[in-house]
Amino acid sequence: MTNLNQLIIKFDHERNFKDDDFYVSKSNKSTFDMINDWPRWEKNFLNITGDKYSGKTHLINIFIKKFKGIKLNANSLTDEDLSKIKVCENIILEDLSEKVNEKLIYSLFNFIDIDNKFIIVTSHKPITDINFSLIDLKSRTKNFIIQKIEKPDDDLMFALILKSLSDRQISIDKKLINFIIKRIDRSYSNIFNFIYKVDELSLKKKKPIDFKLIKEVLGE
Repeated sequence: MTNLNQLIIKFDHERNFKDDDFYVSKSNKSTFDMINDWPRWEKNFLNITGDKYSGKTHLINIFIKKFKGIKLNANSLTDEDLSKIKVCENIILEDLSEKVNEKLIYSLFNFIDIDNKFIIVTSHKPITDINFSLIDLKSRTKNFIIQKIEKPDDDLMFALILKSLSDRQISIDKKLINFIIKRIDRSYSNIFNFIYKVDELSLKKKKPIDFKLIKEVLGE
């Protein structure tokens, strides 16, 4: 994303985007390093956990592009999917939660273990905290390395706000971004919801984004 990097240069902010503009900060560095360190993992089972919009899918796409693999969704997993993975070394299972076919998930984990394959599972909360009713499946979760994407630090918040604005062809002063960072809750969802609302209000009023517009969205 060339325009984004140009904006970061303009703001004298460190250019820290890597692999298709994934911004690496203290919040996600250990997870980023882990996926790039494949196959030198302590275990073949990796769980990437984090809030919505925290970048789990982005990291998975980086991994697949670099190392290849098949991507499956935990909520729609089928017996046919289990047959597809026979020729794959890396399996990615996205959005694991309590609302899954536990027997199929257990069969998948067994298959990974027996064939010495690798699996990355993404979830909102750590896999060991998911309340599975199948005791054997619950036991299997202990085999996972847990990599948690933490809440965004200031650098990551700045980058996410900047990227969201850039995607909308919006350029604002660094002072406005720092003003936003100090006033919104430190969560990925809140960042994207705020940008959506401020952009919508700006279009509605046909005015550029400024302190007054930002304060209005914040309810100040």
